[in-house]
Formats: sequence, C-alpha cells, structure tokens
Amino acid sequence: MTNDQLKEKINGWISGLEFPENKQYLEIVVPAESLLKLARLLRETPETAFDYLFCLSGVDYGKQLGVVYHLESTTHNHALVLKVKTDDRVNPNFDTVCGLWRTAEWHEREVFDLLGIKFNNHPDMRRLFLDDEWVGYPLRKDYKDDINIIER
Repeated sequence: MTNDQLKEKINGWISGLEFPENKQYLEIVVPAESLLKLARLLRETPETAFDYLFCLSGVDYGKQLGVVYHLESTTHNHALVLKVKTDDRVNPNFDTVCGLWRTAEWHEREVFDLLGIKFNNHPDMRRLFLDDEWVGYPLRKDYKDDINIIER
C-alpha cells in the first residue's frame, strides 16, 4: 500500500487528522481523544497491520508536550509516524498503547520519567531511571537544576 493509499484509508476512519508533509514517512497528527482508537485500527485492520512499534519518544515543543510513535507493518512493509500533542503542561496525559504494542510499556515509562507525560491505564506508571524523590522532569525545556547544570 502506498502512502497515498494509506492516507486515504486512515482519513476515512477518524475525523480531525492532519497529514503534514514528511519526506521519509507518512505522518499523522491525531487529536489526543482519538489516539487509542486510531492506534487500534492501525494495528488490527488487516490492510494496515502495523504490528511493530519501533520507536516512541516524548517531545517538548515549548508550548506543547507530545509523543511521537514510529510504526511499521512487518507484513506489508510500510511505516508511518503518529504524533499526539497537548497544551496541558501541568497534567499532560494520553491513553497508553501498551495493550497494542508491548514495547510501549517501557517507552511510556521513560517519557513519564523524563518529561512528566502520564499514560492513562498504563499497568505500571512510575519512574524508570530517576529516584522517586527526584523533583521535576529533566527533558522539559523549563526544567531547572541549580546544582548539576552549569549555565553560560
């Protein structure tokens, strides 16, 4: 299936999707409330069969926080990028996808630990690398560490 065919199929499933230009992958920006539904359709529909989550990253865009999912179908040999964003920097949260791709369990914990984005219904939402007593999220652009970071 070509990227144009994928785009047409996916666009018929859910309204409100954006398809920014991306030279390497088909890219989809999905509203947070539609993330789990779209992820499930991408995984479980035989024509798309995105069975491999090969990267999940948290991003601090400045005013927004987001998560980027890189998906691949090992059956059809196609890939895409799924992005979700929120303006809520105080209590950012998205639905977990670890029920669809098991590898997301660790990646979502990493995103929570370093950016403070929580994943609804995650089976073990706690810090991964830092101590429970650690204050703040070191990969946020507004993070301040007066002891360990040298500013020039």
